[in-house]
Amino acid sequence: MPYEAVLFDNDGVLVEPVGKPVLRRATWEAFDALGVPDPDDDDVERLSIGVTPDRLSSVCARYGLDPSRFWCARDHYSSHAQRAELRAGRATLYDDFDAVRAIDAPRGIVSSNQQTTVEFMHDFFATRDLFDPMYGRSPTIRSLIRKKPDPYYLRRALSDLDADADVLFVGDSESDVLAARNAGLDSAFVRRPHREAYDLSVSPTFELDGLTDLLALDGVPTRT
Repeated sequence: MPYEAVLFDNDGVLVEPVGKPVLRRATWEAFDALGVPDPDDDDVERLSIGVTPDRLSSVCARYGLDPSRFWCARDHYSSHAQRAELRAGRATLYDDFDAVRAIDAPRGIVSSNQQTTVEFMHDFFATRDLFDPMYGRSPTIRSLIRKKPDPYYLRRALSDLDADADVLFVGDSESDVLAARNAGLDSAFVRRPHREAYDLSVSPTFELDGLTDLLALDGVPTRT
């Protein structure tokens, strides 16, 4: 049976991810804006990528910061830093993005990046009309609990599409594969160059070299 829809992670799948130094700098700017001009480098690293509510609370406690206020600032600076990278041409759509246009089924995005950032990216590239629904995080601590591998946003997308389990989710991380499994979906793991040495402890339904490989999968409807 053909898939009812194809959902995509965004960063590292559709759009080139920004460099980690950019995200670390944005996190430092959040500390500085809240009166901490010289945070420990390890704490900046901890709140740059892969943040959990417990990690956020423990780091903020060391500096007497309110976790909710800090997280809102951190997401603000992170989003603006990513927008600057796009405008400067240092992050762009992958060369194989046109494969997305060839899929003859509803397409959507479920990302752990900020909602406003994902929307900006696809407005910037004039590709937003290709994806509905489009889910990213809100700048709240609750959103950290709901991000992948939790299936919360995937399930919201399925509800919007009025779809069951006959949906494929395409990602580039273990959390993407686990989120698909937790939502009862098939998964396709794209091994981009930044994932060349990346080890998965869970098996995706498919492993691909790029988005063009999607068009050869049984079940992915394509335009003739």
